[in-house]
Amino acid sequence: MELYKKDINGKNIIIADYPGEKGTIIAIHGLTGTHKNMHYYAEKFKGEYRFISVDLRGRGNSGQMDPSPSIFNHADDIIGLIKELNIKNPILMGHSMGAFISSIVASKLEDTKAVILLDGAASMSEHQQKIVLPSLGRISEKYKSKEHYVEAIKSIYNNLGISWNEVMQDVVEYEVAQVEDHWENKSTESLIKADFESFYKFNPKETFSQVKCPVLLVYAKGEIGTMPPLFYVSDYEETLKYATNIETVISESNHYTMVFENRQEINEAIEMFLEKSYTKK
Repeated sequence: MELYKKDINGKNIIIADYPGEKGTIIAIHGLTGTHKNMHYYAEKFKGEYRFISVDLRGRGNSGQMDPSPSIFNHADDIIGLIKELNIKNPILMGHSMGAFISSIVASKLEDTKAVILLDGAASMSEHQQKIVLPSLGRISEKYKSKEHYVEAIKSIYNNLGISWNEVMQDVVEYEVAQVEDHWENKSTESLIKADFESFYKFNPKETFSQVKCPVLLVYAKGEIGTMPPLFYVSDYEETLKYATNIETVISESNHYTMVFENRQEINEAIEMFLEKSYTKK
């Protein structure tokens, strides 16, 4: 894997680039993630496919977001990245916010080969606010050490049903940095919230009526600790109605374990979907 940065739309974007023989999968993480959130999918598909995952602006070691960030701005960055790297027929894989971004990109790039939505690109309601917004306070908290930050996040993730391991340790250590005499998340809470608010401007009908390639929706039905799933099946009604070439797979995982665990059933579903996408003329 090669880790490098590119100037995209005037801002640095960090890129993790795994070589592969077939087409290129561009993996886009969720609201507070980084490229490391896509670790298990990179390990599964690298070699067979070129696998590129990114730190979206305002996350990890990429540049800062615009004063008024949105999923639409991030989509422009991904389009810019595709053009900069001269990628033809990209396969877009997005988790949560990344799924919204992937569908927007696919609606604008006619040569998109396929789209994989990992529990995202749905209609939004107050239900998602109640689950997501309380968790964002951790971003602006100050911690006395990296270890203190990791222990705090470990406790949060445990409540979300996520098992701790070396991969999770690496994910969490990457998202924190020292600032003067304390440690804090590399992101800015107010800008992350602005990104989340832009989910409510997403129009499934407008977007998916322009997506012509095959789409795979992986729905995470599992409860998030003591909370219900982030999305209900009904939230995907318009997505399923207006995406003309879509299939759905239901996973027992929850919204977070679908990326923080190596989910064999999801890997197999994606593998079968990609095989069909490549055999279609």
